[in-house]
Amino acid sequence: MTEQFAVWTENDVEQSARWGSTSNAPVPKRIVVADDTMKADDAYRLACEGTALLWRGDFQNARQLSKAVASRIDRKPRRASDDPANAFHLHRQTQGRRAQILGMLLIPLDADLSIPLRRAPDAQVALTEAFGITGEPSVRSLRDILGAIGAHEWHRKGVFIEALDARVHPAFGVFSPVRGEYVDLVASAPLPSTESAFDIGTGTGVLAAVLARRGVKTVTATDQDPRALQCARTNLSRLGYGDQVNVVEADLFPEGTAPLVVCNPPWIPAKATSPIEYAVYDPAGAMLKGFLTGVAAHLDDGGEAWLILSDIAEHLGLRTRSELHDLIAAGGLTVVDRMDVKPTHAKVSDRTDALHAARARETTSLWRLRRR
Repeated sequence: MTEQFAVWTENDVEQSARWGSTSNAPVPKRIVVADDTMKADDAYRLACEGTALLWRGDFQNARQLSKAVASRIDRKPRRASDDPANAFHLHRQTQGRRAQILGMLLIPLDADLSIPLRRAPDAQVALTEAFGITGEPSVRSLRDILGAIGAHEWHRKGVFIEALDARVHPAFGVFSPVRGEYVDLVASAPLPSTESAFDIGTGTGVLAAVLARRGVKTVTATDQDPRALQCARTNLSRLGYGDQVNVVEADLFPEGTAPLVVCNPPWIPAKATSPIEYAVYDPAGAMLKGFLTGVAAHLDDGGEAWLILSDIAEHLGLRTRSELHDLIAAGGLTVVDRMDVKPTHAKVSDRTDALHAARARETTSLWRLRRR
């Protein structure tokens, strides 16, 4: 990818620095220098007009300014729709616009990724994990920087997984297994065999670890994201399953067949706007379709494919149950059983959430599939 540079004028001198963006946002066309004298109303107006603010003031004041701008964004009434699919798309538009405006507050970074601002945190480790050292000064949004710091804390503390009686440590850009219901389904479904299994799209490696803990002798875990591959290897080694689970780079399936092939694809067939969103949004349902149309060729005779999938897309009007059944049939598969569980995450009961009606009806299922 061609390097991009942010350009601005400061003290009547044109300056530039390497541009970085987690969401691959374009370089702002206009950048002005801002400091602690900047008022929230002015910052909000400039950001809405497409002018970015390169911060030269106190770092903690930048955080407060960002919160003040966010409150002004959130004051605007949300556009509503009685049609679930339209409501979802309006929600995504609102989210995107919010992220765009908040992304206009920029923070300078030195070549070693230190932040040259008053009261700035010592975040070099977190920023190095997330962005890598380029050896030159750069500019990024405060939103990106806070996201990297938050991801580092998730990674450091880890997420306790009851089915493993241990913590899994997600890396930056790798989806955190905070919704435990799908993990519990894999921990409780009857195993067709304990000889071997494939875990497709392993992410943190959590499902591969659950299968290994349940006694599956050899597990092959695949992913195509380098961050996920490293994250899974680290977690599996830490959990003591490094020799039992082989993590390989693959677009869906590894070579060969297994008596069990497990996949938890992204649940919502919509466009992702940042790398982390690919764990939630599956553009055009490509991974789901790829798994269901290809898994039969990777099953041993009598083997099972486990599809772990929420029906949230159905309640959002983005996919029907009959379309899912058609995909299963088109893959030469038949349903042996389906295990269901209701999610318990906080948004289920949050009536202020724009998608509450769909979330309140959501069910997560483990579909046990076999070749016809």
